[in-house]
Amino acid sequence: MDTKQPSNTVVLYGYAGVGKTTVAKSCLQERTKGCLGQEIGYTLYLQCREFNHMGFCSFSELISNNSSERKTKNLEVLTRTENVLIVVDGFDELRVPVKALISELCSDWDTQTPAPILLSSLLKRKLIPKATLLVTTQPHALQELMLLVKQPIFVEVKGFLEQDKEKYFLNHLRVREQALQALDAVKCNVDLFHMASAPTVCNIICTYLKLQMTKEEDLALHCQTCTSLFLQFLCSQFSSGSYVGNPSGYGKVLKALCILAAQNLWTQQATFHREELWSLGLKESDLSPFLDMHILQEYCDSEKCYSFIHLCIQQLLAAMLYILKFQDEEDRDDFKRDIGNVQKLFSREARFYNPNLAQTGQFLFGLLNQKQVQDLETTFGCETSMEIKWELLKILQGKSEEQKPFSVMSLQEIFSHLYESQEGELVKKAMAPFAEISLCLKSNIDILRSAFCIKYCSGLQKLSLQIAKGIFLENNNELRAYLQDIRGQTASNSLSLWTHLCSVLCSNKNLSILDITQSFLNDCALRILCHHITDISCCLQRVIMRDVSPTTAYRDVCLALIGKKTLTHLILTGSVQEKNTGQLMLLGEMLKHKRCNLKFLRLGSCYASIHQWNDLILTFNINQSLTCVDFSNNKLLDEGAKLLCMSLKYPKCSLKRVSLEQCQLTEECCEDLSSLLMVSQKLTHLSLSKNNLGDDGVKILCRGLNSPKCKLQMLVIQQCSITAHGCKCISEMLCEDSNLTHLDMGLNPIANGVMFLCNTIKNPKCSLKCLGLWGCSFSPLYCEKLAAAIASNKKLEILDLGQNILGNSGVAEILRTLSDNSGPLKTIRLKINKSSQIIEGLLEKIKESKPSLRVENVTSTSAPSYCDLFSEYMEPIPVKA
Repeated sequence: MDTKQPSNTVVLYGYAGVGKTTVAKSCLQERTKGCLGQEIGYTLYLQCREFNHMGFCSFSELISNNSSERKTKNLEVLTRTENVLIVVDGFDELRVPVKALISELCSDWDTQTPAPILLSSLLKRKLIPKATLLVTTQPHALQELMLLVKQPIFVEVKGFLEQDKEKYFLNHLRVREQALQALDAVKCNVDLFHMASAPTVCNIICTYLKLQMTKEEDLALHCQTCTSLFLQFLCSQFSSGSYVGNPSGYGKVLKALCILAAQNLWTQQATFHREELWSLGLKESDLSPFLDMHILQEYCDSEKCYSFIHLCIQQLLAAMLYILKFQDEEDRDDFKRDIGNVQKLFSREARFYNPNLAQTGQFLFGLLNQKQVQDLETTFGCETSMEIKWELLKILQGKSEEQKPFSVMSLQEIFSHLYESQEGELVKKAMAPFAEISLCLKSNIDILRSAFCIKYCSGLQKLSLQIAKGIFLENNNELRAYLQDIRGQTASNSLSLWTHLCSVLCSNKNLSILDITQSFLNDCALRILCHHITDISCCLQRVIMRDVSPTTAYRDVCLALIGKKTLTHLILTGSVQEKNTGQLMLLGEMLKHKRCNLKFLRLGSCYASIHQWNDLILTFNINQSLTCVDFSNNKLLDEGAKLLCMSLKYPKCSLKRVSLEQCQLTEECCEDLSSLLMVSQKLTHLSLSKNNLGDDGVKILCRGLNSPKCKLQMLVIQQCSITAHGCKCISEMLCEDSNLTHLDMGLNPIANGVMFLCNTIKNPKCSLKCLGLWGCSFSPLYCEKLAAAIASNKKLEILDLGQNILGNSGVAEILRTLSDNSGPLKTIRLKINKSSQIIEGLLEKIKESKPSLRVENVTSTSAPSYCDLFSEYMEPIPVKA
């Protein structure tokens, strides 16, 4: 990490077992050269875990016991020299809270002080100000360490990189083919491969897999979950050693170690001492099997202490405590005084302060697997209980008393835990409440876990996917790997995993909605997806694709959907659709097919010629099922609109709702639209928003709206460059016998045109129920007349005046009218200044006198729409019994 000025404090941080202590001790051995090229005259090595059991002492005594220069008489010289290297190892193992350490510091070398205070004083540079400090810690303790050290340089110790792991496997397993086979099996489990960054874990994995190779076992199966591998390693150490056949001899010890593992995990400690063994009724000799089998390791510091060979073993044993049966449950409760319950184990708060709990929770789910439990019971002669399974189910489903749904874990975390269990019945019960699932897939392991869990989700109706870039690669190597996977019946390749996930489209009869958004596939992944969509067992009713790569995705999906009789809704939008892909032609073929039941089609940002649009539009004359089309954000132009109007006039055309929002239309198309409105007996909803129609275009449009044969009920003309002149035409049209009940004119600068609308609202012939005037440049001058119009109207239910600067006086005028009026209005939207006591009083009055009226304060800068053409068509599909 580059710094402007050199720092004499370096923090080595990294996860357990990655080699922080090894690096620190290497620095001590290379003491002849410091990090700045200076000679180091003195070195001091301090282990933080020793401070947990030290009493009062002076700093002089501390140095005499730990310094490499114990015979130095004038130790005070260290306060004046820069040639001092002090290693503070394992800061995360310090049990004393940092806030207690900084409350009282010491600068006198001879004062008897609690040892932890000496350590904090040293880090705060009260004792040897100019020394070079090298501190090691796990990441979770960095925040507390920062309270003690000033402007350190941070160096992350990552342990084994991928090439280091490969070298280790080769050295350990000797035979290259076997080593690479084992490494490939481990790579299939991302979590396990990450854990192998710690040399100790790498050794555990290699030791166990080497044993399985002698039995000609399937290594991929043994690496399927982390719980399986570490538990089987634990069991194999005892089932293949001198303790075989004597489970009762160390089953009691295992329970005690589980208690110690859990207690130290919750207090974030890595070591335990003899006194802790005695409190559990054990002798040091009881640990011999676990020391011999490399489950524990012994330290001979100032006093003898022990630790587990690696944090993952401690986490596994801590998880075991939650399922082990004890003869005396009261004793168990006493042992668990420092151990959080299951609710706390999975709480976000506890995991924030103690990240090591996350892996323990993962192991606990792995221990719910019946086979794992049987191996544990057989090897160690202990009894287990699966009662905790139901408590975990409550947590997953958000039904526990202390947690709300999803307040504990994200969906991917839930899938990760369920996959770890490999218990189908458990997963089935856990997934039962899920009707909708939304996934962001960032790696192969995400696909693997999702596919495993979703296949048990029988009630799933909607599946939403977002697939990150890089999962699927566009090359022949991936296809070859996929074909090898098919032949070998494995599932490590991304395409194989994708196949398993896509298979849910065929196996789940309730799955009716597929939404793929902002996703990156490749040709092979697309073929797999389309293959499952075309399957007769696939019952999809709605398919949604937004911003999906490659550009051929839309074309391929359209081809797959031809003849799909269950399909009723199709949405294809995004900025990646390829020009001239034949997509419109395939959509036409779909609409012409005799089994087509499509009702809703949304097609956005499709770059096509006028001839291609014409071919698609002509199919509307044939198709009898399609009732809604949304061509928003397409370069349809006036010519395309003319073709559409011609098709809509055709008697057999079934379209009722049409959106042409932002299709680059002008007033030239209004003549065709007006002509259509005069003759169409089916068109009821029309959106022309964000087109430059202007006042002249609206005037022409009103001729069609005035026609007795016009059946239009909803018109959306937001942001169409309409001024007061156009507003006058619309107002006059509304005073005739119009069927129009919903009108949205938002974002048009109609300004004083509101006067015409006020007269219209008063008119008994006006049938409007919903009027949108969001951001129409009204001023407070018109509020009095607007309020009077609202008071006299007997039909208006929704009025949107948001983002109009009406002022406190204008808003108060409207609210005052509403509080005294018993009209049909149900919702009104205003820009309200809540700091006004008058307005606050009026709002309270309305709340009491008219509880059915909702007054909404507009804070958003984006225009909403109460006139949604397709709201009915996009409602959730009813839950199937």
